[in-house]
Amino acid sequence: MIEIKSITKKYGAKKAVDDISFTVQKGEIIGLLGPNGAGKTTTMNILTGYISSSKGTVLVDGFDILKNPEEVKKRIGYLPENPPLYMDMTVIDYLSFVYELKNVKLPKKEHLEEVMAMFKIGDVSHRLIKNLSKGYKQRVGLAQALVGNPEILIFDEPTVGLDPKQINEIRSMIKKLGKERTIILSSHILPEVSAICERVIIISKGKIVASDTIDNITNSLTNSNTITVRIEGIKDDVMKLLNTIPDIYSISSKQCPEDGANDYTITSNEGIDIRKPLFFALSEKKFPILLLTNKSLSLEEVFLELTSTQKNIIKEETEDESDIKA
Repeated sequence: MIEIKSITKKYGAKKAVDDISFTVQKGEIIGLLGPNGAGKTTTMNILTGYISSSKGTVLVDGFDILKNPEEVKKRIGYLPENPPLYMDMTVIDYLSFVYELKNVKLPKKEHLEEVMAMFKIGDVSHRLIKNLSKGYKQRVGLAQALVGNPEILIFDEPTVGLDPKQINEIRSMIKKLGKERTIILSSHILPEVSAICERVIIISKGKIVASDTIDNITNSLTNSNTITVRIEGIKDDVMKLLNTIPDIYSISSKQCPEDGANDYTITSNEGIDIRKPLFFALSEKKFPILLLTNKSLSLEEVFLELTSTQKNIIKEETEDESDIKA
């Protein structure tokens, strides 16, 4: 469906995008992530034909964006971060204008009514866009991307500035659209990406630093030798016992909501499964285990890990208290 081959975009000596390559299959919902200035919007603008790359190739359904721009653009619906709305036009006049601009061949009245119904803006179709709420303006922006019934939708920060109710509504609409179309979504709201996207591409300083499912990226960065265990008992006594268990490399602790218990993050030496020795040692001293989980990273932690200039494998400085086994 979409094939990006070694695209680079230079502004003078600066590379906004540096030799990026990836593919998006038909029906996928892809999250494009990165810090401000990482190259996300530049990549989207190249994909939509808004700007050209300094080198590299963009293919959509086999059509080159530079050689066959009209064929590519009619397959793509684009919602930039600031929707291209004409505030002094009514909703229906604006969508009619977009219809003509895109040279759509579908029956006009039926098609525009279908698009407005999809985003529930039919009841404001004759109101001036400038008089609509932020949520309705965003819906109109989404609607214009659907005019012409494109196979590919590219959304740049589609829920920015919306309240929680509006965010949930827009998310539901995007997920519904993703059942029939290919979607590329850029967002700073990481839970939104987790809820909507099947795969993420993380860009940092113009380069791709990760491209996979969220679970696979998280698992690749998670320390499999680290567990979190909630133990009931006096902290000093528990710590003293834990320090007697062989193959434990580090221990950190913090308070938890349950009275008389603490959460301990325990890292064992490489290749060592510490769970059984831990269970038997605590059982012998009658320290109940209330909870035991493998330590895993959230998408936010993964994002920070991959886009940070300094990476720490064990982030014990984030804990309230930290004790390293001597």
